[in-house]
Amino acid sequence: MILGILHSGENVNILVLDTEGYSNTGGQQSKSTPFGASMKFAIGGKEHAKKDLGMIAMMSGAYVAQIALGANQAQAIRAFREAASFNGPSIILAYAPCIAHGFALQNGAEHQMQMVQTGAWPLFRFDPRLITEGHNPLTMDSNVDNPLPLEDFLKTESRFGAARAANPQFNKLVDMAKANNAYKSELKKHIAQFVMLNKPVVKENREG
Repeated sequence: MILGILHSGENVNILVLDTEGYSNTGGQQSKSTPFGASMKFAIGGKEHAKKDLGMIAMMSGAYVAQIALGANQAQAIRAFREAASFNGPSIILAYAPCIAHGFALQNGAEHQMQMVQTGAWPLFRFDPRLITEGHNPLTMDSNVDNPLPLEDFLKTESRFGAARAANPQFNKLVDMAKANNAYKSELKKHIAQFVMLNKPVVKENREG
């Protein structure tokens, strides 16, 4: 459904609140659940990578951003403004804290900053309009070159603590998660270079 809208070329703005699971039906794992998270049907920790909707959307010619309001309010506001001004489909992926994650939600802002700094939830904006100006359309708004240890962050959430207790191979899942985070970060950069070479057509915004 979402991908069909993104490929339609229509001036539609989409906001995705990502809880990384099916929170409305009891906390089952979903394609959005990350490596190692313990949820229903994945008690020992999910053994597959999370679907990267942002990376998929970048190939559609849409405006794409990933935000965490508690981690960087200025970046989130800028993303909303850019998405609103983009004359075509746009999608913003927003990290949404959930009680099923198992951390003190009153500490949400600090927790989100730590999550971003591990590289598990990188902040970025992908604006195809920059291509016509000869600039890279991808702006990485969080530093993932020297990430905080992912292991330390995982200890702050019970969904990972439960998986560690149930799965003697949990450390292997952590290693897979770290490798996947780094891989997807580099792959986004390659996608940005690819679309620059192919220069998708971007409609002019004649509003205002």
